[in-house]
Amino acid sequence: MNQNLEKIVQQTLAEIQSAGLYKEHRVLESRQGTNVRVNGKEVLNFCANNYLGLSGREELVEYAKNALDKYGYGLSSVRFICGTQTVHKELEKKIAEFLHKDDAIIFTSCWDANEAVFATLLTDADAVISDELNHASIVDGIRLCKAERHVFKHRDLADLEEKLKFTQEKRLRCVVSDGVFSMDGHIAPLKEICDLAEKYNAYVVVDDSHATGFMGETGRGAVEACGVIDRVDLITTTFGKALGGANGGCIAGQKDIIDLFHQRARTTLFTNTVPPVIAATTMFVLDFIEAHPELRAQIWDNTNYFRAKMIVAGFTVPQDVHPIVPVMIGDGKVASDIAREMLAQGIYVIGFSYPVVPMGKARIRVQISAAHTHEQIDQLVATFASLGKKYSLIS
Repeated sequence: MNQNLEKIVQQTLAEIQSAGLYKEHRVLESRQGTNVRVNGKEVLNFCANNYLGLSGREELVEYAKNALDKYGYGLSSVRFICGTQTVHKELEKKIAEFLHKDDAIIFTSCWDANEAVFATLLTDADAVISDELNHASIVDGIRLCKAERHVFKHRDLADLEEKLKFTQEKRLRCVVSDGVFSMDGHIAPLKEICDLAEKYNAYVVVDDSHATGFMGETGRGAVEACGVIDRVDLITTTFGKALGGANGGCIAGQKDIIDLFHQRARTTLFTNTVPPVIAATTMFVLDFIEAHPELRAQIWDNTNYFRAKMIVAGFTVPQDVHPIVPVMIGDGKVASDIAREMLAQGIYVIGFSYPVVPMGKARIRVQISAAHTHEQIDQLVATFASLGKKYSLIS
């Protein structure tokens, strides 16, 4: 190894360690679920994006086994050569219908979708205007395009309007926001964003990864919950959270725009297609959640139950109601220490610190699932209360 590179890498790792920001990989020895085995011990899991509790559900596992028999393991090809099976076209049709759009294109992840959505459509004659707390995949996707870049303050509509006014001479303006912001559980003001975009002739992209499948009356996401599913121009989302938890993602929108992604999006033209077992099982999941509205009802019941219990215990919870509930700690090392102690007491949560969140805003992000029971949530709150007093977070 090059000695200069080795020295710099070792120094950087040492700095991360000394700051208490080193991110350990805790290895699951079991199927994903509300109860998982870590280091030989059964613990309660409150840090997965498994919103509807489907990731390890037996119905999905059995369906996936059958799909493997029917479609095989992989395709060893990109889409336009010989990497498109009937199951991929069927999923694109189904997800487009689910999101109330003309068409959709699937990718191996929503990260790839977010890289494609900017680089394919925007040139140096255009501008993109992004919420400052948008997901890293949006940030990196914007970096890959040649458009002029503007960032508006988090959910600040006045600042967004200023950026729209400033960029009025551009050929195209794209306003992009998470539907739900993953570190805070904040819900974007999508109606007001669409109002401003329409006023200033911009188009809107929403990454709805932390909402698809369970937010809104029928589970179609924050875009449905905010009443703008038919006003947002392009929706990106993942199949790796509420929709089964494997991988895969998509862009849904107008048919001719989707066709352009097929022609020009580098993250589909130059990489293998979504494994057919995931495409098939995602279709099964879309039907499953339509047939089981009780899962959506349960996740909101559990979310509200946890929030109420934490308030009684003395903690402050965000005003936005979402299964993501950050417990603010501040210091990154303290957040890691608390998470480590909670694991020792049978509660699996993760401390989030810089660079995942801003310096000084470390937190433990709790994620509630429809599969959790009230008794499990009681155990979580009791552990938080005990450690919250120990670390002077509550009195």
